[in-house]
Amino acid sequence: NTAQRLFEIMDAIPEVAERENPVHKTLGGAVEMRGVTFGYEPNKSVLKNVSFALRPGEMLGIVGKSGAGKSTLVNLISRLYDAGEGAVLIDGIDVRDLAFESLRGAVALVSQETYLFTGTVAENIAYARPDATRAQIVEAAAAASAHAFICRLPDGYETYIGVGGRELSGGERQRLSIARAILADPKILILDEATASVDTETERAIQSSMERLAKGRTTISIAHRLSTLRGADRLIVLKDGVLAESGTHAELTAMKGEYYKLLQLQSKALALRGIPLSISAGVGFI
Repeated sequence: NTAQRLFEIMDAIPEVAERENPVHKTLGGAVEMRGVTFGYEPNKSVLKNVSFALRPGEMLGIVGKSGAGKSTLVNLISRLYDAGEGAVLIDGIDVRDLAFESLRGAVALVSQETYLFTGTVAENIAYARPDATRAQIVEAAAAASAHAFICRLPDGYETYIGVGGRELSGGERQRLSIARAILADPKILILDEATASVDTETERAIQSSMERLAKGRTTISIAHRLSTLRGADRLIVLKDGVLAESGTHAELTAMKGEYYKLLQLQSKALALRGIPLSISAGVGFI
């Protein structure tokens, strides 16, 4: 029954545990994967021997077909799971050796699944920094292009949302999620298809918010629209869990390999939908 299931969850021992004497450190944002292999089930690898390194402040774009292992890769950086083989390092320290406080304080995730909690708009934005002042909350909301719609809500920042509260649109929820990440001020920002669930017009409005959010941070971005990744310092292409290609947009396009094929497929799909390629290519990022 429900109560029994609830107690099972409460009694479950987390697979990802903190070391007995973990490293407490203010992190700078260098990210590295060394020969990482991972699977959710034994003998069934989702990622196979993946390696790359990012300097602080660089942007990495991750592309690949659905099921290639893109979201799994970023989940290992925030240590939602631990690598089966190899290591994930931040500033040269294995994430398994870092204190949860140091790791979670350094990494912020904005995904297509936005998580809002029962409470006010202000409380939701300040979730990662409960001690934030109202001025800081408003500043983060303004940077995320959320201030205008919040002011139109019945009680502004004190409007109650979540279960039994006011319903927000997909774009509004996403902007609150970005505001939360801006206020958290992470060294490492992970964008996991952050605009996949909103319409094109809303996506363009949110894009500029994400540009502001990404400035000066190590950014790892998964995007369904490849044109949003053209400004990345480097792109990696995952195919069936393997790092198939790595390079800049220009280098990978000239290579005419997996990335080029994905570009061609997307161009054809946009053309079929009647979207001029010049418009789709013009949606820049950073």
